[in-house]
Amino acid sequence: MLQRDRLIVATDRVIKKAKELAAASGQNAKASADWQAAVSDPAVEAVVVSTTNNWLAPITLAAIESGKHVLVEKPAARSAAELKPVVEAAERCDRCVWVGFNLRYHPAIRKAREIVASGRLGALMSVRARYGHGGRIDYDREWRADPKISGGGELLDQGVHLIDLARWFLGEFEHVCGYAPTFYWDMPVDDNAFLLLKTRAGQAAWLHASCTQWKNLFSFEIFGRSGAVVIEGLGGSYGVERLTHHRVKPELGPPETTSWEFAGEDPSWEAEFRDFVDTAKERKRAKTSLRDALSALEVIAQVYEEGQHAAVTVDY
Repeated sequence: MLQRDRLIVATDRVIKKAKELAAASGQNAKASADWQAAVSDPAVEAVVVSTTNNWLAPITLAAIESGKHVLVEKPAARSAAELKPVVEAAERCDRCVWVGFNLRYHPAIRKAREIVASGRLGALMSVRARYGHGGRIDYDREWRADPKISGGGELLDQGVHLIDLARWFLGEFEHVCGYAPTFYWDMPVDDNAFLLLKTRAGQAAWLHASCTQWKNLFSFEIFGRSGAVVIEGLGGSYGVERLTHHRVKPELGPPETTSWEFAGEDPSWEAEFRDFVDTAKERKRAKTSLRDALSALEVIAQVYEEGQHAAVTVDY
């Protein structure tokens, strides 16, 4: 039986950090700098992989091969090619392998899913979304700016969330058009990404991820034939999380509007972990599967592989 509240071993290459985490759990957990030993420990039933991008796929694969359930942080790998062997291994096992797209668990996003499922928006037509921040001093010297570690820039970092959510609402994208330039930061990865995605039915997603947003922002809008849903904020520095539902009247004109506000602590991490544990206990396939991550990474690959990432110098 998977025990939700029992930490067996905390692992970090910096052993001091592992010891601090183990002590903070108050559960007599072990501390180790050897992740291979941790994932193969017979007392461990589930592994949470929260590392830099270059280690996500190798550790997940090792955990799967050791028979563990796995919750791996997004984007699950540096590329679609790197993730494919992990997907194949996961589909041969009877364990739950889950990718941490925690934005799916934000209350406004969950409310939007409820509204869409109820049919109140009618047939969906499009999604428009923006997600961005402004970096910090020496942001271009951090691991996210090193393609060998990160695999990509803002498109892979925050853009993957937007792609995942847009696909969650609209379905698979068959046409991808994107541009991932470097406008501001002195780094060999992109600091902005602009995407136009289309489904086979012609539904469109217009997405912009940016680390030149300067003021943190999250905006996700869903448009249907009978109305629209507008989500703004994620709590904390992104502002209070709000959802507004606009219902189109038969005579058109100003819509009927209803709003919800979700204040307080971000519940998404706990909700996601609870769902992961429950799914693992029941031996069900994860709702947020590796296939979802693979689909998002394949969209990203099309942008990167078509040579559309380029440094841009703007003269004034």
